[in-house]
Amino acid sequence: MDTFVAIKWTLIVMVCLRLLSGFIEVTAAFLMLRLNSVEKAIAINATLALVGPTVLLLSLGIGLAGITGKLSLAKFLLIGAGVLLIFIGIRK
Repeated sequence: MDTFVAIKWTLIVMVCLRLLSGFIEVTAAFLMLRLNSVEKAIAINATLALVGPTVLLLSLGIGLAGITGKLSLAKFLLIGAGVLLIFIGIRK
């Protein structure tokens, strides 16, 4: 029963992070429209570049913490390698 409660709260926190991220994205889009400036839209878009990876890392970390007892060390290392490859792939 304790595991179910931990996973449930973990999932709720992950979902809330994603909802917050989506709200920030939609708010930024409306702000770009309201400001009506390409230069300001680029600045807002650059700021959004920080939100995506931050939410990814937070939700991934929270999710992994929630299933710590279910995964072997090898699987954790594979997940870590996958995240590292994602960041290497999107690096400028």
